Amino acid sequence: MDTETAYNKALDYLYSFVDYSLKHASELAKAEFNLDRMRDLMHLLGDPQNDYPIIHIAGSKGKGSTAAFTASALRAADYRVGLYTSPHLQDFTERMQINGVPIPQDEFAALVEEIKPSVAQVPFITTFELTTALAFLYFSRQKITAAVIEVGLGGRLDATNIVTPLVSVITSLSLEHTAVLGNTLTEIAREKAGIVKEGHPFVSAPQKPEAASVLDLAAEEYNVPLTLVGRDLMYKVKKKTIDGQMLEVWMRNGPKMKLSIPLLGDHQVENAVTAYAALIAARQEGLVFNAAQLKQGFAETKWPGRFEIWREKPPIVLDSAHNPDSFAKLRQTLDEYFPEWPVILIFGVSEDKNVADMLKELASRLEKVLLTKSVHPRAVEVQKLVGFAEQAGVACEAVEPVEEAVARALDIAGDQALVLSAGSIFLTAAVRAVLSENLNN
Repeated sequence: MDTETAYNKALDYLYSFVDYSLKHASELAKAEFNLDRMRDLMHLLGDPQNDYPIIHIAGSKGKGSTAAFTASALRAADYRVGLYTSPHLQDFTERMQINGVPIPQDEFAALVEEIKPSVAQVPFITTFELTTALAFLYFSRQKITAAVIEVGLGGRLDATNIVTPLVSVITSLSLEHTAVLGNTLTEIAREKAGIVKEGHPFVSAPQKPEAASVLDLAAEEYNVPLTLVGRDLMYKVKKKTIDGQMLEVWMRNGPKMKLSIPLLGDHQVENAVTAYAALIAARQEGLVFNAAQLKQGFAETKWPGRFEIWREKPPIVLDSAHNPDSFAKLRQTLDEYFPEWPVILIFGVSEDKNVADMLKELASRLEKVLLTKSVHPRAVEVQKLVGFAEQAGVACEAVEPVEEAVARALDIAGDQALVLSAGSIFLTAAVRAVLSENLNN
């Protein structure tokens, strides 16, 4: 069997199980999340997740970027680093990487075949649980020396939460997946704080007081130190250009360190400083690196699809903002780097999102919104989006499929407007693929 066939068969096998990422919110709310299946499966596989030190990252926004900063710094410090994130941007193998290289498709297919007998012994296993198990096993087989693991959904009952990490990390918290995690920031913070483990420190990005108080209580309950960025760890942006940002970071009354990052936006500064806090905590737990390695790792971080400037003039920007809060941050970053450019927005979104409020955040910058739909099963129908756009008071057109939406956006923009993709990582992945094929040929 050739590699491509074997790889596609492996994916078909994974997707034959319950995949909650493809389910609608009503089904998600009824899901029975628990860690028993995951513990049983990992025990059958030899508990490979215990073979290497782990930094475990939860949060509503920024956890992928924070994971990318953390992994890049460890890689610069000569660790062999496993990075597990979701969802992927272009190919499923991106979810499990070692030193920035996704698992080869043939190795992925072989591992899937290998775990099938164990999987058969664990009823009601889910796609995400299987994917997480594959990543843990792959990292162990490849003898990584450190791992950065991103939570899929929530924290307390997420499949990744069978690990005992060196450090637990919580990025920016906001209302999300309320049918599963709770309707208030307090409830969501409690779910996220479920990744904290006794005897191991945890760090947090700046939080609203409601969430910060929950995290302080968790630190007290587990008798572990909490480093809260903005309170215990301070930072200041020194310079911003289209190529990146320079910042200073320091513990209270401690020496300052200068860092440069290529990712743009104030929220990426926050993510970088949170990653820095995680690494300092991990060093206290036994990881080894120096200041020069940290600086190199942060400067070399790559994380596509997050205010990614695909082309500078006329501008094309690819982003994955997917809720009102992240759209507010997107607006702020647009105002900083492209203040004079009217915006043509290619927009599609998964269901269970506050679409009108998202569009309102950008409304004054929008010349037109092209409403479209990715192939993802949870993508909202375009005609439904039209109603939300009208509610937000923005001019819109319905354009399907994504290829036509991209062509239409480029046509309207010409050299007089900025083309922006946002609303869903699945949409931005599709737009990125179209641009790669058409503009790079």
